[in-house]
Formats: sequence, structure tokens, C-alpha cells
Amino acid sequence: MSGHANSPKAIFLALGANFAIFVAKLVAAVATGSGAMLAEAVHSLADCGNQGLLLLGMRQARRPPSDDYPLGWGRAMYFWSFLVAILLFSVGGMFSIYEGVHKLTHPEPLKWPWLALGVLVFGIVAEGVSMRGCMQEVNKARGQQGLWEWFRETRSSELLVIFGEDLAALLGLMLAALAIGATMLTGNLLFDALGTVAIGVLLIVVAVLVAVEVKALLIGQGVEPRRRAELLTFLKSRAEVDDVLNLITLQMGPDVMVSVKARMTPTADNRALIEAINTVERAMKARFPDVRWSFFEPDNAD
Repeated sequence: MSGHANSPKAIFLALGANFAIFVAKLVAAVATGSGAMLAEAVHSLADCGNQGLLLLGMRQARRPPSDDYPLGWGRAMYFWSFLVAILLFSVGGMFSIYEGVHKLTHPEPLKWPWLALGVLVFGIVAEGVSMRGCMQEVNKARGQQGLWEWFRETRSSELLVIFGEDLAALLGLMLAALAIGATMLTGNLLFDALGTVAIGVLLIVVAVLVAVEVKALLIGQGVEPRRRAELLTFLKSRAEVDDVLNLITLQMGPDVMVSVKARMTPTADNRALIEAINTVERAMKARFPDVRWSFFEPDNAD
């Protein structure tokens, strides 16, 4: 079974790195007039706001259940994660493409290009530190899974978004460095403009991929397939359970709801049956601490 990732750690690492990079990029963009650099500055500023939204979502997800929200606020995290994907698409991606097209039609010479490259190298290092911290948490969560498999199956929307942002930011910085480097070597401003458009396309692709995964969580996904298999194996191994007829799970942010229909091992009376069910539920919650709600129905057929 995989470990538990520390999502807030990854978010704070990304927030600190992106704010430092934003300030450096903005200064360089103003000094050099580079469209690619300006696009990268806006991207980093948007990332800072996005990470603030993720932290807000994590705070809301911890609200306790109430009569209006009997299953708690855990899925609020998915709303904020989806909003971040939209902002990454619109503020980051669309602005970058707009800026690139503007530079294609109204080219402006680069000023202080070496300053821009220096800032980009600083950004790559800072973003690399953030990406390394993010990957440490991702590796804890994915266990033996491949990275793409984890991306498709993870139920941790905040870690998914941070991974997507960090990856897009690191690749975007490299594209910006290549664009400015090519412009310096050739004197052709077309490279800077095309680099800006390429950054926008990159951000849009990442935003769409993240949004598709978070949308599934908003609709209502169960736990990860491997987690469901672990639950099913656990239930079938219990002496109190003769057969598991149906198992329904629902991911509620950091918590899980489980509904079980099972054929129970015959008992002397109803009191013994109730105690057997309670014993299984207690053991299940001890084995799987993220199971917050469990509903158990004894039956002979599904």
C-alpha cells in the first residue's frame, strides 16, 4: 500500500518558489521587453494565486459535517482544484498566446537579454527545487505505480494540480530560455514570439489534462482501484463475512465513504449479527483510517 503524501508541504514549496520567480521575471521583462519573459512572469503570478486557492480549499475541506452537509466539506477541495485548472488555462495559457501573437505582429527589440537569461536560470533552479519537493510527495503517494498511472488514478486533487503546475512552470522556463537564446544568437525576434506562443500552448495542454482528472472527482469517483481492491480483500478475509455481494466507495476529499452489502457468517441471533457487523466496521476503520463513513447491509443476494 502506498504512503500518505504531505500536500501542504508541496504547496508551500511551490508558493515560495513561484513568488520569488515572479518578482525576478517581472523585473527582467520590464528591462528586456521580452514577450516570453512577460508571459512567464504572468504565469508565475497566476501560480501564486492558484496555490493560495488550493490552501483555501484544504482549509474548507476540514470543516466538520452538519445537517446541511452530512458528509462534510471534503469535496470542496475538488471545486478549488478545478478553478485553478481554469485559471491556469485562461490567465496563464491564453494570455501567453495573446502576448506571443502581439509580438508577432508588433515585434520589439530585446533589451538586456543576458539579464533575462540570468533570471530564467534562477527560475529553473528555484522551480527545480519546488519540483523535487513535489515529486517526493508524489512518490510517497504513488508507491509502485507509474507516473502516468498515478496521474490518471490519484484522488489527491491538490497534489495533482501542484504537480501539473510545477511541470508546466519548469518546461515553460526552459522554452523561454531557448526562445531568448535563439533570439540573441540570430537577432530574429520571431523566436521570442514563437516561444511565448509555445509556453501558452504548454499551459493549456497541462490545464486541460488536470481539469479532466479533477472533473471526474467533482462528479463523484470512488477510491483508487488498488485501494478498492485492498478494501475488498480485507472484507473477504474477515471471519464474520461469508461473501461480499457489493462494495461502493466514494472519495470525499481526504475522507472516504464505504457502503458494503455482504452475506454474513450465520450467527445465533440478531444481537450477535449486529455485533459482528460492528466488529468488521471497527476493524475496517482501524485498517483504513481514511474511511470516515461506513454503511453495512447484511443480505443474501445483491
